[in-house]
Amino acid sequence: MRNEGNALFESRGVSRGLLICSRAFAASTLLAIVSIWLYRCVHLFAHNNHALVWIGMFAAEVWFGLYWMLTQASRWNIIYRRTFKDKLSYRDEKELPGVDIFVCTADPTIEPPIMVINTVLSVMAYDYPSEKLSVYLSDDGGSDITFYALTLASAFAKHWIPYCKKYKVESPCPAAYFNTSAPPEEGSEDWASIKDLYEEMKNQIQSVTELGGISKELRLEYNEFTQWESFSSARDHDTILHILIGVSSDKEVKDIDGCTLPNLIYLAREKRPQHHHNYKAGAMNSLIRVSEKMSNGLIILNVDCDMYSNSSQSVKDALCFFMDKEKGNEIAYVQFPQNYENVTKNDIYASYMRTISEVDFHGMDGLGGPLYIGTGCFHRRDTLCGRVFSKNQTTSNYWNRGNEHRFLEEASFDLQERLKNLASCTFEKDTQWGNEVGLKYGCPVEDVITGLSIQCSGWKSVYYNPERKAFLGVAPTSLYPTLVQHKRWSEGDLQILLSKYSPASYGFGRISPGHIMGYCVYLLWAPSSLPTLYYCIIPSLHLLSGNHLFPQFG
Repeated sequence: MRNEGNALFESRGVSRGLLICSRAFAASTLLAIVSIWLYRCVHLFAHNNHALVWIGMFAAEVWFGLYWMLTQASRWNIIYRRTFKDKLSYRDEKELPGVDIFVCTADPTIEPPIMVINTVLSVMAYDYPSEKLSVYLSDDGGSDITFYALTLASAFAKHWIPYCKKYKVESPCPAAYFNTSAPPEEGSEDWASIKDLYEEMKNQIQSVTELGGISKELRLEYNEFTQWESFSSARDHDTILHILIGVSSDKEVKDIDGCTLPNLIYLAREKRPQHHHNYKAGAMNSLIRVSEKMSNGLIILNVDCDMYSNSSQSVKDALCFFMDKEKGNEIAYVQFPQNYENVTKNDIYASYMRTISEVDFHGMDGLGGPLYIGTGCFHRRDTLCGRVFSKNQTTSNYWNRGNEHRFLEEASFDLQERLKNLASCTFEKDTQWGNEVGLKYGCPVEDVITGLSIQCSGWKSVYYNPERKAFLGVAPTSLYPTLVQHKRWSEGDLQILLSKYSPASYGFGRISPGHIMGYCVYLLWAPSSLPTLYYCIIPSLHLLSGNHLFPQFG
């Protein structure tokens, strides 16, 4: 029996009345599907002139019916979660674990540096002990403009973080805050001052971005740009690793109130044309290795650079699941939904994916946990490194491991040079990285197979969809980028279905049958296009010629 008095979170299902209604609706839908199948079978030989077309219609309807049955698995036991952050706050601050935050970017033309540093600043300003936060920016484009923007952001953070704490800013992203929030009643001067600083930083970044590079004057002003002297291109350069704030004692930086700032590290892993870099999964694995030798936070949050933090409480929300004394030891990751700030009123391209975020993922939570969707996700570090779940493990000693805040005695320059090899092209050769350790390689949707692998090793995951959206991003608002995004997802999901990681085979006996069905709903997106096209085109063509493929009444 769960001791609710000490619990850091609670789980509840839908009301009994709603459950009865939803299952009655599902039963009526099933009856309608079976009726359609019977109609096709009974009238098959009555349409000899169009037998092949009739059979094709029947095959498409069988596919739709079976696919609908798969979707019901994730709608049968919907779970909603609620956290008790006040109970977590009562705990000794020393018990709270270190949190490493990974922000990933790849192309400064597609992902403007001002957007990237807004995301970085938003996660640096969490309502959490600053000395236990470490933020790592992975720049797969190796852009000196992005690095310059980050150096400006590190200076702005000295003012922004104490401002957020003083006025309890809920949305710690500067751009979003100044666009949507009015000055606080008792802090209008502070608001105007911090906004002026932000606008100054923004203008400096945009001017450099418009120039397309860093001027000689700026290169002389910042010694760190010497690391770009051997830079050839975004696909051919040495590892660039730079500690901007913290980690080493010679990089300890205080804010304007004299408090310690979160660690801030820039990493552009080595790229060579003759070596496959494994896209985002390779960048994440490099970050895991480098961060382990620096801050080694027990919890890792990864966010895309266009998905800023919209809630200062998200870290504490996630820790309510991990640190729960009864259930926390079996949770590998906490997945927050993807939400977008630029979705149009009618959302004609379905960017919001409302059914998935508001229904299906809650149902997957009731089956053992949602998919890992690559952003807005808190992980236990050791599960990403291949640790298998054991029922005998406890949480009592786990959170006391490596939580003391310390600066490494090694000078930052020496530390950077020593750790660059961890992000080299050849480091992973003849190792288990990308296979048994870290994010999986070989698939465009590396996040899904990584999450599946973790769940198949015995762990559970949690889906948490708070009332205040934890992360807000930028969704495609035109047809072409929407098609490109869905093509990538569908292609990757189909690759998983046909690979050794297919849930039907890899997950058999490891996760529940309902959980397998829930995964298959997404992995069958691509094959579903064929019966959908048939059902859209063929009946319309036959209707034009006067042939009816559906029952007629009257």
